[in-house]
Amino acid sequence: MIEQRLSEQRGLGDHGWLHSRHTFSFASYWDPKQVGFSDLLVINDDQVAAGRGFGAHPHSNMEIISYVLEGALAHKDSMGTGSVIVPGDVQLMSAGSGVTHSEFNNSGDEGVHFLQIWIVPAENGTAPGYQQVSVAEADKRGKFRLVVSPQGTDGSLTVRQDMKIYAGFFDGAEQATVDLDPNRYAYIHVARGSIKVNGIEFRTGDGARVRQEDKLTFTEGDQAEVLLFDLRPVEVNHPSR
Repeated sequence: MIEQRLSEQRGLGDHGWLHSRHTFSFASYWDPKQVGFSDLLVINDDQVAAGRGFGAHPHSNMEIISYVLEGALAHKDSMGTGSVIVPGDVQLMSAGSGVTHSEFNNSGDEGVHFLQIWIVPAENGTAPGYQQVSVAEADKRGKFRLVVSPQGTDGSLTVRQDMKIYAGFFDGAEQATVDLDPNRYAYIHVARGSIKVNGIEFRTGDGARVRQEDKLTFTEGDQAEVLLFDLRPVEVNHPSR
């Protein structure tokens, strides 16, 4: 079963300097039917104006992933980490027992567009940690590349949960078929472009919960960038917020 959710059905946060679309309930956007999916709690599609950003703020017991689509995002945290991530980079901050961080647009004249993804960890109170990896577009072109996994397989970032994230680019005749465990769940998020999944058309910002499917076939991509999540078969696993 592929339960599609269109881009315009997402929540909206427009603060002038920040334009954000929320796949799941977040901040002032609340929908009791959209409170995450398995251990996937947040997908925020954030566009931040030049020179603006999120000041220092705390997190705990959350796996926080940043995936940049355009521009450059500057990160600083209480662990002493400072970095700038650009398209192709994936960042994972394990908040664990507690960490403070800030995220700012690194440009004074161009916007930054990135996905902020929250994963509920398998264990609370662990030591905070930071990871970053850069994956070339060629490694994702016409196929899915593993970018996050529990064991850090094939150079992916190590997440503290039984889940995986794959990223792929598809255009023209490029296509891929992904075999799924029908006893697990999956989530599709189209970050940009358009593509068909098992014959269903997806456009920028569209997503879908996937249950009891044994394969997904991605075809007819038009400059599509897609994230695919492999998740435990639990309906909702979110902490109080």
